[in-house]
Amino acid sequence: MQRAFLQAHWSHVAILSYAVPSDILKPHLPRGCEIDTHRDQAWASLVAFDFDEVKVKGWKIPFHHSFPEVNLRFYVRHGKDRGVCFIREFVPKRLIAWVASYVYNEPYSAVPMSSDVHRLPDGIQVEHKIKAAGHTQKITIATTKDPPLLPTPDSEDAWFKEHEWGFGRDTKGRTLKYRVAHPQWLTYRVSWHEIKMDWKRVYGPQWGILKGAKPASVILAEGSPVTVFQSATIG
Repeated sequence: MQRAFLQAHWSHVAILSYAVPSDILKPHLPRGCEIDTHRDQAWASLVAFDFDEVKVKGWKIPFHHSFPEVNLRFYVRHGKDRGVCFIREFVPKRLIAWVASYVYNEPYSAVPMSSDVHRLPDGIQVEHKIKAAGHTQKITIATTKDPPLLPTPDSEDAWFKEHEWGFGRDTKGRTLKYRVAHPQWLTYRVSWHEIKMDWKRVYGPQWGILKGAKPASVILAEGSPVTVFQSATIG
């Protein structure tokens, strides 16, 4: 029986996706996994959301109930299982970063961050700011006032947002696999977005290719309760 490691509510999940050369993803690819493609392209997504009601192994950690996260991920397959693999994950809490690094060997860093959700007459506006590489990076997404809807299973939105598995590597280089459970997310209609990101300084020289690039897909999902289960070594 799988044991829940982390339980939380994820809200206002922004997913901004870019077609990228597979070569810049391969150094992060766990053994036994292959890069998953869409429209014959490899993809990386900048993801920003809010954690709320956080519990680790059923326990609430004082002063760590709510906080934002911004991560950069890409898409992989292991056999028939589709999942995601992370390049860098930012949170404002040092303890959360340490636990995620220790348990999952995930590439977490603790940095100053903030998030805001503004409910406006014509929709909502979500803004994330992170202080990384000596500068403030910013992600802003605004929506129309239309209610969120459930994308069809074969839609592009579903391809980017619905993944049951996470993959990584332990300190010995072995592949880790863990399940991420949540209901399918409703998505808002995005009216505009703005990204201010120094890709080269935040993620490394190879990511400079995204300077000035516009994401091919921009999603804002409503979110839901999420359970992340204990990882297992698979190779």
